[in-house]
Amino acid sequence: MTRPARVHVIGAGLAGLAAALRLSEAGVAVVLHEAAPQAGGRCRSYFDTNLGCRIDNGNHLLVAGNRAAMAYLDAIGARGTLTGPAEARYDFLDVATGERWAFRPNRGRMPWWLFQRSRRVPGVKLGAYLGGVRLMRARPADRVADVVSADTAIYRRLWQPLATAALNTEPEHGSALLLARVLRETFGAGGAACRPLVPRDGLSESLIDPALVVLGQRGVALRFGRRLRSIDENYGRIATLRFDDGEEHLGAADAVVLAVPAAVAPRLLPGIAAPDEFRAILNAHFLVPTMVGGPRFIGLIGGTAEWVFRKGNVLSVTVSAADRLMDHDAEMISSSLWRDVRMAYGLGEAPIPPWQVVKERRATFAATPAQQSRRPPARTRWPNLALAGDWTDTGLPATVEGAIRSGFTAASHILAGENP
Repeated sequence: MTRPARVHVIGAGLAGLAAALRLSEAGVAVVLHEAAPQAGGRCRSYFDTNLGCRIDNGNHLLVAGNRAAMAYLDAIGARGTLTGPAEARYDFLDVATGERWAFRPNRGRMPWWLFQRSRRVPGVKLGAYLGGVRLMRARPADRVADVVSADTAIYRRLWQPLATAALNTEPEHGSALLLARVLRETFGAGGAACRPLVPRDGLSESLIDPALVVLGQRGVALRFGRRLRSIDENYGRIATLRFDDGEEHLGAADAVVLAVPAAVAPRLLPGIAAPDEFRAILNAHFLVPTMVGGPRFIGLIGGTAEWVFRKGNVLSVTVSAADRLMDHDAEMISSSLWRDVRMAYGLGEAPIPPWQVVKERRATFAATPAQQSRRPPARTRWPNLALAGDWTDTGLPATVEGAIRSGFTAASHILAGENP
Protein backbone atom coordinates (compact mmCIF):
# COMPACT_ATOMS: atom_id res chain seq x y z
CA MET A 1 0.00 0.00 0.00
CA THR A 2 1.27 3.48 -0.90
CA ARG A 3 0.91 6.63 1.14
CA PRO A 4 -2.83 7.35 1.56
CA ALA A 5 -4.55 10.28 -0.12
CA ARG A 6 -7.28 10.47 2.51
CA VAL A 7 -7.86 8.73 5.84
CA HIS A 8 -11.18 8.34 7.63
CA VAL A 9 -10.63 8.24 11.40
CA ILE A 10 -13.61 6.69 13.16
CA GLY A 11 -13.87 7.88 16.76
CA ALA A 12 -12.80 11.18 18.32
CA GLY A 13 -11.60 9.91 21.67
CA LEU A 14 -7.94 10.34 22.53
CA ALA A 15 -6.88 7.48 20.25
CA GLY A 16 -8.70 8.93 17.25
CA LEU A 17 -7.51 12.47 17.97
CA ALA A 18 -3.90 11.27 18.26
CA ALA A 19 -4.17 9.40 14.95
CA ALA A 20 -5.72 12.42 13.22
CA LEU A 21 -2.98 14.69 14.56
CA ARG A 22 -0.17 12.45 13.35
CA LEU A 23 -1.79 11.92 9.93
CA SER A 24 -2.61 15.59 9.34
CA GLU A 25 0.88 16.57 10.47
CA ALA A 26 2.19 14.37 7.63
CA GLY A 27 0.04 16.28 5.15
CA VAL A 28 -2.63 13.63 4.67
CA ALA A 29 -6.26 14.69 4.22
CA VAL A 30 -8.23 13.47 7.25
CA VAL A 31 -11.94 13.12 7.94
CA LEU A 32 -12.73 12.56 11.64
CA HIS A 33 -16.09 10.92 12.37
CA GLU A 34 -17.60 10.72 15.88
CA ALA A 35 -20.92 9.19 16.94
CA ALA A 36 -21.34 11.54 19.91
CA PRO A 37 -22.03 15.28 19.57
CA GLN A 38 -18.60 16.06 21.04
CA ALA A 39 -15.04 14.76 21.08
CA GLY A 40 -13.16 13.25 24.02
CA GLY A 41 -14.96 9.98 24.70
CA ARG A 42 -14.24 8.97 28.31
CA CYS A 43 -11.80 11.85 28.78
CA ARG A 44 -13.63 15.16 28.61
CA SER A 45 -15.27 17.98 30.55
CA TYR A 46 -18.88 19.11 30.50
CA PHE A 47 -21.31 21.46 32.27
CA ASP A 48 -23.22 19.60 34.96
CA THR A 49 -26.65 21.08 35.52
CA ASN A 50 -27.02 19.49 38.95
CA LEU A 51 -23.88 21.20 40.28
CA GLY A 52 -24.16 24.27 38.09
CA CYS A 53 -20.52 24.11 37.06
CA ARG A 54 -18.14 22.45 34.65
CA ILE A 55 -16.65 19.11 35.74
CA ASP A 56 -14.56 16.30 34.26
CA ASN A 57 -16.38 13.07 33.51
CA GLY A 58 -13.55 11.27 35.32
CA ASN A 59 -10.17 11.80 36.92
CA HIS A 60 -7.06 11.05 34.89
CA LEU A 61 -3.53 11.35 36.22
CA LEU A 62 -0.59 11.72 33.84
CA VAL A 63 3.07 11.42 34.76
CA ALA A 64 6.05 13.24 33.27
CA GLY A 65 7.36 9.98 31.80
CA ASN A 66 4.28 9.42 29.61
CA ARG A 67 6.19 9.89 26.36
CA ALA A 68 3.23 9.62 23.97
CA ALA A 69 1.01 11.88 26.07
CA MET A 70 3.73 14.54 26.35
CA ALA A 71 4.34 14.39 22.59
CA TYR A 72 0.59 14.79 22.02
CA LEU A 73 0.43 17.78 24.37
CA ASP A 74 3.41 19.37 22.64
CA ALA A 75 1.75 18.84 19.25
CA ILE A 76 -1.34 20.76 20.38
CA GLY A 77 0.60 23.34 22.42
CA ALA A 78 -1.00 22.31 25.70
CA ARG A 79 1.78 20.94 27.90
CA GLY A 80 1.66 24.18 29.88
CA THR A 81 -1.96 23.50 30.85
CA LEU A 82 -0.85 20.71 33.20
CA THR A 83 0.21 21.31 36.76
CA GLY A 84 1.80 19.23 39.49
CA PRO A 85 4.36 19.17 42.29
CA ALA A 86 8.01 20.00 41.62
CA GLU A 87 8.98 16.44 42.55
CA ALA A 88 7.34 13.03 42.44
CA ARG A 89 5.01 13.02 45.45
CA TYR A 90 1.96 10.89 46.19
CA ASP A 91 0.04 11.72 49.37
CA PHE A 92 -1.84 8.97 51.19
CA LEU A 93 -4.25 8.64 54.11
CA ASP A 94 -5.09 5.43 55.94
CA VAL A 95 -8.78 5.88 56.73
CA ALA A 96 -8.73 3.26 59.50
CA THR A 97 -5.81 4.71 61.46
CA GLY A 98 -5.79 8.36 60.35
CA GLU A 99 -2.10 8.03 59.46
CA ARG A 100 -0.83 10.24 56.63
CA TRP A 101 2.33 9.97 54.58
CA ALA A 102 3.84 10.96 51.25
CA PHE A 103 5.47 8.44 48.93
CA ARG A 104 8.44 10.33 47.40
CA PRO A 105 10.87 8.54 45.08
CA ASN A 106 14.03 10.47 44.16
CA ARG A 107 14.52 11.97 40.69
CA GLY A 108 17.15 9.58 39.33
CA ARG A 109 16.96 5.93 38.33
CA MET A 110 18.97 4.69 41.32
CA PRO A 111 16.33 4.22 44.07
CA TRP A 112 18.27 5.63 46.98
CA TRP A 113 14.95 6.82 48.42
CA LEU A 114 14.47 3.28 49.69
CA PHE A 115 17.10 3.99 52.33
CA GLN A 116 15.24 7.05 53.66
CA ARG A 117 12.45 6.05 55.98
CA SER A 118 10.70 9.42 55.48
CA ARG A 119 10.24 8.65 51.76
CA ARG A 120 8.96 5.09 52.18
CA VAL A 121 5.54 3.76 53.06
CA PRO A 122 5.34 3.79 56.88
CA GLY A 123 5.42 0.45 58.65
CA VAL A 124 7.17 -1.22 55.71
CA LYS A 125 10.70 -2.54 56.00
CA LEU A 126 13.25 -2.16 53.25
CA GLY A 127 13.18 -5.84 52.24
CA ALA A 128 9.44 -5.71 51.55
CA TYR A 129 10.12 -3.68 48.39
CA LEU A 130 11.63 -6.77 46.78
CA GLY A 131 8.09 -7.49 45.62
CA GLY A 132 8.77 -4.86 42.96
CA VAL A 133 11.60 -7.00 41.62
CA ARG A 134 9.28 -10.01 41.44
CA LEU A 135 6.72 -7.91 39.56
CA MET A 136 9.33 -6.95 36.99
CA ARG A 137 9.85 -10.66 36.30
CA ALA A 138 6.14 -11.37 35.84
CA ARG A 139 5.06 -13.86 33.18
CA PRO A 140 2.01 -13.45 30.91
CA ALA A 141 -0.22 -15.71 33.03
CA ASP A 142 0.73 -14.15 36.40
CA ARG A 143 -1.76 -12.14 38.41
CA VAL A 144 -0.63 -9.37 40.76
CA ALA A 145 -1.68 -11.29 43.87
CA ASP A 146 0.31 -14.31 42.63
CA VAL A 147 3.52 -12.30 42.53
CA VAL A 148 3.32 -10.09 45.64
CA SER A 149 2.02 -11.39 48.94
CA ALA A 150 -1.40 -10.00 49.83
CA ASP A 151 -0.96 -10.51 53.58
CA THR A 152 1.51 -7.64 54.05
CA ALA A 153 1.47 -3.95 54.92
CA ILE A 154 3.14 -2.99 51.67
CA TYR A 155 0.46 -4.80 49.68
CA ARG A 156 -2.32 -2.94 51.45
CA ARG A 157 -0.59 0.42 51.37
CA LEU A 158 1.18 0.35 48.00
CA TRP A 159 0.73 -2.60 45.63
CA GLN A 160 -3.05 -2.91 46.00
CA PRO A 161 -3.95 0.77 45.46
CA LEU A 162 -1.36 1.11 42.71
CA ALA A 163 -2.52 -2.00 40.87
CA THR A 164 -6.21 -1.16 41.20
CA ALA A 165 -5.69 2.37 39.86
CA ALA A 166 -3.32 1.39 37.05
CA LEU A 167 -5.25 -1.67 35.86
CA ASN A 168 -8.82 -0.79 36.86
CA THR A 169 -8.97 -4.43 37.87
CA GLU A 170 -8.77 -6.19 41.23
CA PRO A 171 -5.18 -7.28 42.03
CA GLU A 172 -6.33 -10.86 42.61
CA HIS A 173 -7.37 -10.94 38.93
CA GLY A 174 -5.21 -8.22 37.38
CA SER A 175 -2.26 -8.91 35.08
CA ALA A 176 1.08 -8.66 36.86
CA LEU A 177 2.76 -8.26 33.48
CA LEU A 178 0.74 -5.14 32.64
CA LEU A 179 1.43 -3.64 36.05
CA ALA A 180 5.14 -4.36 35.57
CA ARG A 181 5.10 -2.45 32.29
CA VAL A 182 3.53 0.55 33.99
CA LEU A 183 6.12 0.42 36.76
CA ARG A 184 8.98 0.07 34.28
CA GLU A 185 7.95 3.26 32.46
CA THR A 186 7.32 5.26 35.64
CA PHE A 187 8.95 4.34 38.95
CA GLY A 188 11.54 2.21 37.17
CA ALA A 189 12.61 5.25 35.17
CA GLY A 190 13.19 7.36 38.29
CA GLY A 191 11.21 9.95 40.18
CA ALA A 192 11.50 12.50 37.39
CA ALA A 193 9.48 10.17 35.14
CA CYS A 194 6.70 9.60 37.68
CA ARG A 195 6.12 13.22 38.70
CA PRO A 196 2.31 13.48 38.68
CA LEU A 197 0.55 15.96 36.39
CA VAL A 198 -3.12 16.94 36.25
CA PRO A 199 -5.01 19.43 34.07
CA ARG A 200 -4.99 22.91 35.58
CA ASP A 201 -8.54 23.63 34.40
CA GLY A 202 -10.12 20.47 32.98
CA LEU A 203 -9.62 17.43 30.78
CA SER A 204 -11.14 19.07 27.71
CA GLU A 205 -9.17 22.28 28.20
CA SER A 206 -5.90 20.31 28.22
CA LEU A 207 -6.44 17.28 26.02
CA ILE A 208 -9.42 17.81 23.72
CA ASP A 209 -10.16 21.44 22.84
CA PRO A 210 -6.58 22.37 21.83
CA ALA A 211 -6.42 19.27 19.62
CA LEU A 212 -9.64 20.25 17.83
CA VAL A 213 -8.23 23.73 17.21
CA VAL A 214 -5.06 22.32 15.65
CA LEU A 215 -6.99 19.82 13.54
CA GLY A 216 -9.30 22.58 12.32
CA GLN A 217 -6.32 24.72 11.37
CA ARG A 218 -4.95 21.81 9.31
CA GLY A 219 -8.19 21.43 7.40
CA VAL A 220 -9.36 18.20 9.05
CA ALA A 221 -13.07 17.66 8.45
CA LEU A 222 -14.79 17.16 11.82
CA ARG A 223 -18.09 15.30 11.62
CA PHE A 224 -19.91 14.80 14.93
CA GLY A 225 -23.16 12.93 15.58
CA ARG A 226 -22.20 10.41 12.88
CA ARG A 227 -22.44 6.78 13.94
CA LEU A 228 -20.80 4.09 11.82
CA ARG A 229 -23.20 1.17 11.33
CA SER A 230 -21.26 -1.20 9.08
CA ILE A 231 -18.14 -1.65 6.99
CA ASP A 232 -18.02 -3.31 3.57
CA GLU A 233 -14.94 -4.83 2.03
CA ASN A 234 -14.17 -5.62 -1.58
CA TYR A 235 -11.27 -7.70 -2.87
CA GLY A 236 -9.65 -7.75 0.56
CA ARG A 237 -9.81 -3.99 1.15
CA ILE A 238 -12.16 -1.72 3.07
CA ALA A 239 -14.43 -0.27 0.39
CA THR A 240 -17.44 1.41 2.03
CA LEU A 241 -18.26 2.98 5.39
CA ARG A 242 -22.00 3.04 6.10
CA PHE A 243 -23.12 5.73 8.55
CA ASP A 244 -26.58 6.60 9.82
CA ASP A 245 -26.74 9.52 7.42
CA GLY A 246 -25.05 8.08 4.35
CA GLU A 247 -22.11 6.22 2.89
CA GLU A 248 -18.45 6.96 2.30
CA HIS A 249 -16.90 5.11 -0.63
CA LEU A 250 -13.15 4.70 -0.34
CA GLY A 251 -10.89 5.31 -3.28
CA ALA A 252 -7.87 3.15 -4.09
CA ALA A 253 -5.59 5.43 -2.05
CA ASP A 254 -7.94 5.94 0.91
CA ALA A 255 -7.56 4.31 4.33
CA VAL A 256 -9.32 3.97 7.68
CA VAL A 257 -8.26 4.17 11.32
CA LEU A 258 -10.92 2.48 13.44
CA ALA A 259 -10.72 4.03 16.91
CA VAL A 260 -13.99 2.83 18.44
CA PRO A 261 -14.53 1.08 21.82
CA ALA A 262 -13.65 -2.59 22.27
CA ALA A 263 -17.31 -3.60 22.44
CA VAL A 264 -18.07 -1.90 19.11
CA ALA A 265 -15.15 -3.02 16.94
CA PRO A 266 -16.14 -6.73 16.62
CA ARG A 267 -19.65 -5.73 15.50
CA LEU A 268 -18.14 -3.69 12.68
CA LEU A 269 -15.42 -6.20 11.82
CA PRO A 270 -16.68 -9.71 12.68
CA GLY A 271 -13.86 -12.08 13.42
CA ILE A 272 -11.36 -9.67 14.93
CA ALA A 273 -10.18 -10.40 18.45
CA ALA A 274 -11.01 -7.89 21.18
CA PRO A 275 -11.41 -7.88 24.96
CA ASP A 276 -14.92 -8.88 25.96
CA GLU A 277 -14.80 -8.46 29.73
CA PHE A 278 -14.93 -5.02 31.30
CA ARG A 279 -14.59 -3.19 34.61
CA ALA A 280 -16.48 -0.21 35.98
CA ILE A 281 -15.25 3.13 37.30
CA LEU A 282 -17.27 5.32 39.64
CA ASN A 283 -16.64 9.05 39.97
CA ALA A 284 -18.32 11.44 42.39
CA HIS A 285 -18.08 15.23 42.43
CA PHE A 286 -18.77 17.43 45.46
CA LEU A 287 -19.25 21.19 45.08
CA VAL A 288 -17.86 22.70 48.30
CA PRO A 289 -18.80 26.27 49.30
CA THR A 290 -15.22 27.53 49.61
CA MET A 291 -11.93 26.47 48.08
CA VAL A 292 -10.10 23.81 50.07
CA GLY A 293 -6.36 23.75 50.63
CA GLY A 294 -4.06 20.74 50.59
CA PRO A 295 -2.63 18.35 47.98
CA ARG A 296 -4.15 18.28 44.51
CA PHE A 297 -4.90 14.60 45.04
CA ILE A 298 -4.80 12.10 47.91
CA GLY A 299 -4.84 8.32 47.81
CA LEU A 300 -7.06 6.69 50.44
CA ILE A 301 -6.33 3.30 52.02
CA GLY A 302 -9.23 1.35 53.48
CA GLY A 303 -12.01 3.72 52.47
CA THR A 304 -14.78 3.55 49.90
CA ALA A 305 -13.05 6.32 47.97
CA GLU A 306 -9.65 5.51 46.49
CA TRP A 307 -8.45 8.86 45.15
CA VAL A 308 -9.71 12.36 45.83
CA PHE A 309 -8.78 15.20 43.48
CA ARG A 310 -9.02 18.87 44.44
CA LYS A 311 -10.23 20.98 41.51
CA GLY A 312 -11.08 24.47 42.68
CA ASN A 313 -14.40 24.27 44.49
CA VAL A 314 -14.97 20.69 43.36
CA LEU A 315 -13.61 17.66 45.19
CA SER A 316 -13.74 14.67 42.83
CA VAL A 317 -13.55 11.04 43.88
CA THR A 318 -12.52 8.05 41.81
CA VAL A 319 -13.22 4.40 42.65
CA SER A 320 -11.60 1.93 40.24
CA ALA A 321 -12.79 -1.64 39.62
CA ALA A 322 -16.07 -0.38 41.05
CA ASP A 323 -18.44 -3.09 39.84
CA ARG A 324 -19.45 -3.77 43.46
CA LEU A 325 -20.98 -0.26 43.66
CA MET A 326 -22.79 -0.07 40.34
CA ASP A 327 -26.17 -1.25 41.63
CA HIS A 328 -26.06 0.76 44.85
CA ASP A 329 -28.19 3.85 45.33
CA ALA A 330 -26.35 7.04 44.32
CA GLU A 331 -27.38 8.84 47.52
CA MET A 332 -25.95 6.07 49.70
CA ILE A 333 -22.74 6.07 47.64
CA SER A 334 -22.34 9.84 47.89
CA SER A 335 -22.77 9.77 51.70
CA SER A 336 -20.15 7.05 52.08
CA LEU A 337 -17.71 8.84 49.80
CA TRP A 338 -18.27 12.20 51.49
CA ARG A 339 -17.12 10.75 54.81
CA ASP A 340 -13.84 9.80 53.15
CA VAL A 341 -13.51 13.19 51.46
CA ARG A 342 -14.05 15.04 54.74
CA MET A 343 -11.32 13.03 56.36
CA ALA A 344 -8.95 13.44 53.42
CA TYR A 345 -9.16 17.22 53.45
CA GLY A 346 -9.81 17.83 57.15
CA LEU A 347 -13.36 19.11 56.76
CA GLY A 348 -14.55 17.89 60.16
CA GLU A 349 -18.30 17.28 60.28
CA ALA A 350 -19.15 19.46 57.27
CA PRO A 351 -22.55 18.47 55.83
CA ILE A 352 -22.63 16.92 52.42
CA PRO A 353 -22.68 19.62 49.71
CA PRO A 354 -24.29 19.35 46.26
CA TRP A 355 -22.98 16.21 44.57
CA GLN A 356 -23.04 14.22 41.38
CA VAL A 357 -22.27 10.50 40.98
CA VAL A 358 -21.18 9.23 37.56
CA LYS A 359 -21.14 5.47 36.91
CA GLU A 360 -19.27 3.97 33.96
CA ARG A 361 -20.15 0.29 33.87
CA ARG A 362 -17.83 -0.59 30.97
CA ALA A 363 -15.13 1.99 31.56
CA THR A 364 -12.16 -0.18 30.50
CA PHE A 365 -11.40 -3.73 29.50
CA ALA A 366 -10.61 -6.04 32.41
CA ALA A 367 -6.82 -6.08 32.62
CA THR A 368 -6.56 -9.80 33.32
CA PRO A 369 -4.10 -12.21 31.69
CA ALA A 370 -6.95 -13.78 29.70
CA GLN A 371 -8.18 -10.43 28.38
CA GLN A 372 -4.65 -9.28 27.63
CA SER A 373 -4.32 -12.22 25.24
CA ARG A 374 -7.37 -10.97 23.30
CA ARG A 375 -5.94 -7.52 22.53
CA PRO A 376 -5.24 -7.12 18.79
CA PRO A 377 -2.34 -5.22 17.23
CA ALA A 378 -2.87 -2.04 15.22
CA ARG A 379 -2.19 -3.93 12.01
CA THR A 380 -5.07 -5.84 10.44
CA ARG A 381 -5.55 -8.17 7.48
CA TRP A 382 -6.98 -5.25 5.49
CA PRO A 383 -4.16 -3.21 3.92
CA ASN A 384 -6.08 0.05 4.26
CA LEU A 385 -7.32 -0.30 7.85
CA ALA A 386 -5.58 -0.01 11.23
CA LEU A 387 -7.01 -0.27 14.74
CA ALA A 388 -6.57 2.23 17.58
CA GLY A 389 -7.82 2.40 21.15
CA ASP A 390 -6.55 1.73 24.65
CA TRP A 391 -7.92 -1.83 24.27
CA THR A 392 -5.52 -2.67 21.44
CA ASP A 393 -2.15 -4.19 22.28
CA THR A 394 -0.32 -1.06 23.39
CA GLY A 395 1.79 -2.85 26.01
CA LEU A 396 -0.06 -0.91 28.73
CA PRO A 397 -3.42 -1.22 30.50
CA ALA A 398 -6.26 1.10 29.50
CA THR A 399 -4.69 4.48 30.22
CA VAL A 400 -4.46 7.92 28.62
CA GLU A 401 -0.89 7.09 27.63
CA GLY A 402 -2.00 3.82 26.04
CA ALA A 403 -4.84 5.46 24.10
CA ILE A 404 -2.60 8.16 22.65
CA ARG A 405 0.15 5.66 21.88
CA SER A 406 -2.35 3.49 19.99
CA GLY A 407 -3.41 6.42 17.82
CA PHE A 408 0.17 7.27 16.94
CA THR A 409 0.90 3.62 16.15
CA ALA A 410 -2.14 3.22 13.89
CA ALA A 411 -1.23 6.40 12.01
CA SER A 412 2.34 5.21 11.54
CA HIS A 413 1.16 1.90 10.04
CA ILE A 414 -1.14 3.72 7.62
CA LEU A 415 1.54 6.23 6.60
CA ALA A 416 4.14 3.54 6.06
CA GLY A 417 1.78 1.17 4.28
CA GLU A 418 2.74 -1.53 6.79
CA ASN A 419 -0.54 -3.41 6.93
CA PRO A 420 -0.30 -6.74 5.06
